[in-house]
Amino acid sequence: MTTLPAGLAQLANDYDVLLSDVWGVIHNGRESFPDACAALARFRAERGPVVLISNAARPASYVVPQLDGLGVPREAWSAFVTSGDATRGLLAERAPGPVWTVGPERAGGLYADLGLAFSDADGAAFICVTGPYNEDTEGPEDYRERFASPAKRGLPMICANPDRVVQHGDRLIYCGGALADVYKELGGEVLMAGKPYAPIYDLSLAEAARLLGREVDPRRVLCIGDGLHTDVQGAEDRGFDCLFIAKGIHGEAALGPDGKLSAPAVDALLAAEGVKARYAMADLVW
Repeated sequence: MTTLPAGLAQLANDYDVLLSDVWGVIHNGRESFPDACAALARFRAERGPVVLISNAARPASYVVPQLDGLGVPREAWSAFVTSGDATRGLLAERAPGPVWTVGPERAGGLYADLGLAFSDADGAAFICVTGPYNEDTEGPEDYRERFASPAKRGLPMICANPDRVVQHGDRLIYCGGALADVYKELGGEVLMAGKPYAPIYDLSLAEAARLLGREVDPRRVLCIGDGLHTDVQGAEDRGFDCLFIAKGIHGEAALGPDGKLSAPAVDALLAAEGVKARYAMADLVW
């Protein structure tokens, strides 16, 4: 059965490094969560590095201003690694392309200085998806017809954000992973470097080792996140302990009839998705 600690303080002495998710753990896209930020800052001050590990499609340097704007204090984290950082290696291998890019304009930093040429679907050698062009009005089914021909032609797709949905205020919006699911259903090949895949964890552990000044003991790494197929699956695949934040994108699914976090409900949710987490909390607190 998953253990339900009252706070991160109960676990802190067992770990040297935290790999913490961002969306759904320390902010919801509209506001930061002060208790969660304070918990990470306390761990960083008293125990060791906190590496933010996000499936954001942009490089971390482009996302930091968003964290600042949401009121996430710099004291809450030591380093920041994104799926965009990990994905740039996949893109560079395929330069000059050309690439058909699918996603909002703000993802442009993902492609900077890689020597890529750009094209529409008909002239592309591969596709890179960061999310819907308009995340407020579009979903994955809006892309099924557009993806049919590239999938039939055998164009590989790089998905820079493996998340299927992310919490934005009080609603969920679709991300790149949901579009990648459609492409796979059409028979297309999809490549990913973000969570739960190895490249983003390799980058994160390299940052942690740099900050520690030594190699990282995987038994003393705690992953924190709210995504079952990204954060929890990624931690399990790497052999890291995981603290599942239940009130993120999964809402009330892990709550009992009384509205409180329930170990049986958490275990049922994890089992239904075929993953395991050592710990669970409703929200991250110290």
